[in-house]
Amino acid sequence: MSTYPQETEDFNLKETKPTLGGGRVAGNDRLGTAFDLVEQMHYFYVRVVKAKELSLKKDGNDKGNLHPFVEVQLGNLKGLTLHFEERSSPEWNQVFVVLKDRIQSRILEVCLKDKSRIGDSDGGLIGRVVFEINEVPKRVPPDSPLAPQWYWLENKKGEKVKGELMLAVWIGTQADEAFQEALHLDATSVNGHGVANIKSKVYLSPRLWYLRINVIEAQELRIGNKMQQPEIYVRITLGNVALRTKNSLIKNVCPSWNEDLMFVVAEPFEDQLVLSVEDKVAPNKDEFLGKCVIALQDVEKRVDFSTPISKWYSLEKEVVSEGGNKKVSTKLNSKVHLRLSFDGGYHVLDELTHYSSDLKATSKELWKPSIGVLELGILNAQGLSPMKTRDGCGITDPYCVAKYGQKWIRTRTILSSFNPKWNEQYTWEVFDPCTVITIGVFDNCNLQGADKNGKARDSKIGKVRIRLSTLETNRVYTHSYPLIVLTPAGVMKMGEIQLAVRFSCSSLFNMLAMYSQPLLPIMHYLHPLTYYQIDNLRHQATQIVATRLSRAEPPLRREVVEYMLDVGSNLWSIRRSKANYVRIAGVLSGLTAICKWFNGICTWKNPFATVLVHIIFFLFVCFPRLILSSIFAVVFLTGTWNYRMRPRKPPHMDIKLSQAERVPWDELDEEFDTLPTSRHNDAVRMRYDRLRSIGSIMQAVAGDLANQGERFYNLLSWRDPRATALFLIFCLVASIVLYVIPSEVVVSVMGFYTMRHPKFREKLPSVPFSFFRRLPAKTDSLL
Repeated sequence: MSTYPQETEDFNLKETKPTLGGGRVAGNDRLGTAFDLVEQMHYFYVRVVKAKELSLKKDGNDKGNLHPFVEVQLGNLKGLTLHFEERSSPEWNQVFVVLKDRIQSRILEVCLKDKSRIGDSDGGLIGRVVFEINEVPKRVPPDSPLAPQWYWLENKKGEKVKGELMLAVWIGTQADEAFQEALHLDATSVNGHGVANIKSKVYLSPRLWYLRINVIEAQELRIGNKMQQPEIYVRITLGNVALRTKNSLIKNVCPSWNEDLMFVVAEPFEDQLVLSVEDKVAPNKDEFLGKCVIALQDVEKRVDFSTPISKWYSLEKEVVSEGGNKKVSTKLNSKVHLRLSFDGGYHVLDELTHYSSDLKATSKELWKPSIGVLELGILNAQGLSPMKTRDGCGITDPYCVAKYGQKWIRTRTILSSFNPKWNEQYTWEVFDPCTVITIGVFDNCNLQGADKNGKARDSKIGKVRIRLSTLETNRVYTHSYPLIVLTPAGVMKMGEIQLAVRFSCSSLFNMLAMYSQPLLPIMHYLHPLTYYQIDNLRHQATQIVATRLSRAEPPLRREVVEYMLDVGSNLWSIRRSKANYVRIAGVLSGLTAICKWFNGICTWKNPFATVLVHIIFFLFVCFPRLILSSIFAVVFLTGTWNYRMRPRKPPHMDIKLSQAERVPWDELDEEFDTLPTSRHNDAVRMRYDRLRSIGSIMQAVAGDLANQGERFYNLLSWRDPRATALFLIFCLVASIVLYVIPSEVVVSVMGFYTMRHPKFREKLPSVPFSFFRRLPAKTDSLL
């Protein structure tokens, strides 16, 4: 089975020159308008407000009353308002819109009709208003909205009939206030719940907290079997998550644990904490000793690691009433001692740290002012692959989702298009430049009639990740990004998406100062969480976010959220392990080249270079103070020289780096296999799952090693222009200082500083270490 990509497919990033905001943008041009990162699109707007002086009784011999609604018709494009029953002055206030380029008629007909007379020869027409398209006025924001006017109704013969209709008709752009809630005439085949699913929306993910529960002890427990030593533990359930303590080492009715359990909780705090104390009396049998239910609204919130107030909670147990008909909760003398707190000093990780779009602490008290603004223009897509069939033909109903921080955006769905044009612009506040924005493209499978069983899933077409620190300030980046996905059949290009991105900085000093700060809030370093805790809590957080957003209206579906958050990307994959190995080899290639060069010097392959090295070596021996100064000077000159070759494009998905070009089918089968495996033979399944679990940890370690090496190389690569500039300035200053100060003094200071007493050490990362952790790596380009 061949899984090799077609040779004709282009997986490279392409720079484009679109006409943005009405004028061509290139380089550092900045137009300064509200929609200057998207192409200006002209739309035809029709606002149907209300009608008046309609006769409730129908004409002729018909019986019954009027059920008015309005039909807006532009050639073969048609839209309908809601209908009202027995109302002489109905109010709709609905807006219809259509792209001006799709208009194939010279007139607009706005017809007022009676729903109960649709089958008549005149189609239930009450009256109509006709407009010439060429006479419709234009409106450009920030002009005030066009005031609607009353129009007399006329029949098909042009004669006036009783009643008036209030309308407003104009030509505007996507910057118009009415655009977001307008119904597109080319999407009127969708109605009901499907209408909400095709409109653009902005979502906010819930505010997440770490809930820490310190289980201290219990007292006066009632144990059923007093002949054996109890094995008592505490089980705590919050929503769908259940954790338990270890068995108490104290084998009596007053056990103690002093163990921390942590959950992720979202505001508003809807769930209750259910704590139960149980005794393990047999391998598969637990005796219930009592429980208590705790409301989360009164739990203490803290921003540091100060000791929260401990409380005793009474336990309850359900017993059968005397009649034996029902169970009654009875309070016991047993109590459990707990400390509960919401730890707002941590950042709740719902994304992988390498792709994180938000690094702030949960508590707003610890937030620092924003350092800039990120603007994203989602322009269009080209050559999308058909994702489903309708009426025997392959089609795609694409929409985009972008995620940065707590703000998620969803563009409108373009129906039945392989080359959709969205031209929507969005803005985010930026608190840290070393963050990543993720843009995904999906096929809407939940329009009217497409999800009869409620089990349709929106298909992923591809996604793009852009690290803000790799962008120059105030420059508009316009590129076409390939949409690449890995399937069981191999790597596939699903199309291209064209984006316009600009990162604006409000204070250059504040942004540069961020490079000296720890990447995560200080609580992560003063009281770090274990790897198991981080992995478990991230899973809880992603499930909470997916559940909350799927309950919005319209819902941002679970499969979309999980794809954007890279859920499951830490599972074992031979392909990813190979990619990390190649990255490590690339990092070590520089050291290998130096060794080969020195071997060439020693073997006199180039006599001139060998003699020159001997002279330089003799000078360093005679004047050792030149060694460090020369090293920093060479590094400074090398970095300055590399400025000419600095990357001009943002990083993108690289199939070669991801080892996705030539993946054997059995490796793909393993990567797309479920965990636990779905293959036969129970013994093989157990060993296979264990190997994959161990391999995933090794994979993460290899990835971290590759990140460190790539960050070292990116000190001089100008991938992050601000970080490289800071480092080169440091090298220049260090070169001068080390030339002035004797090397013996420098070496002595460095030695004593390295061996300093623990009293003089801080738990927080040092400035160089924090600076190094913020440097970009090629992990942004991995599939």
